[in-house]
Amino acid sequence: MENLSRKLILITNDDSVDAPGIHHLAECVRSLGDVYVVAPAHPHSGQSAAITVSSPLRINELPPRTEGVRLFTVNGTPVDCVKLALAAILPRRPDIIFAGINHGSNAGVNVTYSGTMGAVLEGCLEGIPSVGFSLLHHSMKADFTLSTAFVAAIAAEIIEKGLPQGVCLNVNIPARVLPEGIKVCRAARGRWTDNYQRYLDPQGIPFYMLSGRFINDEPDADDTDEYWLSRRYVTVVPVAADQTAVAAIKSLAGRFSECADS
Repeated sequence: MENLSRKLILITNDDSVDAPGIHHLAECVRSLGDVYVVAPAHPHSGQSAAITVSSPLRINELPPRTEGVRLFTVNGTPVDCVKLALAAILPRRPDIIFAGINHGSNAGVNVTYSGTMGAVLEGCLEGIPSVGFSLLHHSMKADFTLSTAFVAAIAAEIIEKGLPQGVCLNVNIPARVLPEGIKVCRAARGRWTDNYQRYLDPQGIPFYMLSGRFINDEPDADDTDEYWLSRRYVTVVPVAADQTAVAAIKSLAGRFSECADS
């Protein structure tokens, strides 16, 4: 029988069930409650809040890879994992959702594209405190051990005290260093160059692969995640699920009322 006095923790990611980061995250938080990992069967990086609408989704329970942690895969996206976990896997509604630890940065504008943060925003929309963790190292051989204390501390804080309604967290962790501390800040404004490299397949037919680099439009601003990550701090960016630009409503309402009168 389930121990209802313990917190129920759901973990997912976008790098797939085989990514070391998700199992490190489970290890970091397993002492804080009953942990279920529900992860994509295959990588889904860069798919944001995509959901599967025209293909059947299947759930498969695997032998545990972390002691005391139940492990499931879904042949879909990170958001599919959250939705199916709530609908068909978990014994009850989770107290918290964690995503990650992502292999690679989700700082700045990356939150828009991230499958990790897509899952976090889905949890936020469900009214469940949700946090995404990312390590600034893309390799599947990345060392997560230097992040352990920070991940565990942030997780424990949110489990104990929750989050404001409609707010989730995007946590990024510098790689290959012991972080200096934690900074709560805003996301840096920037963009990707979005270059595409052209190649030829064996039949001589061209195809394209995404490349490019991130351009920070405000490198000297000292209140952004990119600034503090470059100085070896863990960054915590509060993210709102409601993307309404409230400050623009009044001015736009005036403009469109003039259009209607003309």
